[in-house]
This record gives sequence, structure tokens and C-alpha cells, in this order.
Amino acid sequence: MDLSDSGTTVTIVAGLTILVGVLGVLIPVLPGLILCWLGVLFWAALSDAGSGRWVVFALASVVALAGIVVKYAWPGKRLKDTGVPTSSLLAGGVLGLIGFFVVPVVGLVLGFVLGIWLAERTRLGAGQAWPSTRGALTAVGLAMLVEFAAALAIAVVWVFGLLAT
Repeated sequence: MDLSDSGTTVTIVAGLTILVGVLGVLIPVLPGLILCWLGVLFWAALSDAGSGRWVVFALASVVALAGIVVKYAWPGKRLKDTGVPTSSLLAGGVLGLIGFFVVPVVGLVLGFVLGIWLAERTRLGAGQAWPSTRGALTAVGLAMLVEFAAALAIAVVWVFGLLAT
């Protein structure tokens, strides 16, 4: 592998960007799907893989767009069905952000769960706070799962495109 070859360098940078994007879905600080899509765009724009690279980019764009739409529509409907208000999610987001800086590694998740639970406890009382929090966490987990599947699909499309072009 000759790193002075621009095609090889572009492919490596694109692959690393896609890998970071897939991991970014699991680490909520990074914009995972966008990074995956940008990695394929970078490869399509700068590689010397032929005209098929634009077909790969188009397929990756369709997968990314579908992933974004499904990520917000499907879990959003489930969240609406549970009755958890936006204010509870905002409380979870704020405490998650604080937790991210206070407790390394797990603070974001702990703060998010605690924030939703505290907001729901204030709104519904002690008895109904946890079932409501669990419903919100299920919806958030579903959104993460959809985004992860879309990011992996983009990676697979890129790898097949890489092998085909």
C-alpha cells in the first residue's frame, strides 16, 4: 500500500471517516450518519474509482436520508404514544450534558436517564415516573438502533462500491 498514491490516501481517509461515523452513532457526541455520508462524499469526489463512485454516493445518500427520516418518525411516534413531553427530554438532555463533564464515560447516559426520571417524577409522581422514563428510553434506544443500522448500511454500500469500482 503506497500512501503517496492519492487514491489510496483518499480511500483510507474515507474509510476512517465512515468508521468514526459508525462509532459516532454509539457515542452521541459525534454526528454519526453525517460523518458516514461525508466519508462517502469525500471518496466519490476525490477518488479515481471511475463513474461508479457516484452511483455508490447516490445509494449512500438514499440510505442516509431514509435513516434520518425513519430515525425521527418511528421513535417519535412511539414517544408521543407514551405521553412523555418535550420538557422531560430537555431536562434529560441538560442533565446528560452536565453528567458528560462530571462523570467521565457514563455521565451522559446517567444524566439523561436521571433528568427524564426527575422531570417525570415531578410531572406524574413517584409511582408513574419510572414506567414513563422507560418508555422514553425505549424510544431513544430505537432511534439509536435505526441510526446505527443506517450507518452500517452506508458502510456496506461503500465497501461494495469500493470493491466494484
